[in-house]
Amino acid sequence: MRKLTKLFAGAVSAAAAVAMVAGTVVTASAAPNDPPKVVPRAVDIVGVGSNTTQYVIDQIALDYDKTPGSKAHKLYSFDAIGSASIRTKAGCKYIDRPNGSKAGVLALKNNTKDGKSNFCIDFGRSSGGRGSYAAALGPNGMAYVAFARDAITYATRTAKFGGTDAPGNLTTKDLTEIYTCAASARNWKAFGGKNATIKPFLPQSNSGTRSTFLKDINVTNPGSCVSDGTGATGSIEENEGTNKLLNNAATIFPFSVGSYVEQAFHSGKHQNKFGTDAIGVLGLNKVNGIAPLSGKVINHALAVSPFGRTLYNVVRSISKTKIVAELVPVFGTKAQHGYLCSSKAAQTDITDYGFLNWPTCGSLS
Repeated sequence: MRKLTKLFAGAVSAAAAVAMVAGTVVTASAAPNDPPKVVPRAVDIVGVGSNTTQYVIDQIALDYDKTPGSKAHKLYSFDAIGSASIRTKAGCKYIDRPNGSKAGVLALKNNTKDGKSNFCIDFGRSSGGRGSYAAALGPNGMAYVAFARDAITYATRTAKFGGTDAPGNLTTKDLTEIYTCAASARNWKAFGGKNATIKPFLPQSNSGTRSTFLKDINVTNPGSCVSDGTGATGSIEENEGTNKLLNNAATIFPFSVGSYVEQAFHSGKHQNKFGTDAIGVLGLNKVNGIAPLSGKVINHALAVSPFGRTLYNVVRSISKTKIVAELVPVFGTKAQHGYLCSSKAAQTDITDYGFLNWPTCGSLS
């Protein structure tokens, strides 16, 4: 994945939220943003996976399903968190809800059909790049289709909730040492912070934010001092500061800058139809001296970080340059009139949810 020295994710003010229509998101036992009344048809386009991109894809699905082009194939997206099981399409069996980028991609890879010729899952939302678990791009393979850009930084407890022992800026090298539990990197005092043992946390193992952050800081295997909350306390979800494990002055936790922008400045109480403010006790910090947020807030916010990343929807490929034909009207390039890349509504949705429109939208990797 190509890195940028800076990433600007502009969040533009949106028009008043539109009313939700039946058939936009689904199932009988549903998450807050899963559609409550209608099971998608076998021919509809259904996705699962990433927590980071679930709300923006919810919004895009809502807007896409109002267009004439959606009559043949409606667009549906199941959130990462909600009921334990979901039924993605009519004729398909209930499955465990895929939670996270890796889980979404694996659900697509292990796809079943409805008893006829229709796959039960058509795309996996992924905030991380291609993993070794994904089928290769090509015939009967899987394509990572770019649609937007995001960034990651580290979060610590804010002054409002008791403050932090950590400094307000860390380098890539600092983060590498912290997350490998180097002997010289176990106390915040070593980095200009307070005299306190560092408590490094990561999101749950299927998180794309987790995998991308670790790649950015050159860590393959986190050290034994790092926790994702697995066990009796339950795994920590990405981009949420509400887990009680994070409410500690010594905590450090990676966070999507785009998701933070959406939650802090554009969540439901302000303008967006989907999503809630789950920042909790956390605030963002500088990496390599670059501030994560700048500019005006509420109606506009700029996200800046050295750890830029591409956001994807993963779909079935028929060659190294083509995806399944019925998915092109949604995920195709601007030249192909793909909705995510060419629609003004979708492009506005992307920025309203804190992310960046990207010239490579629709490209395959």
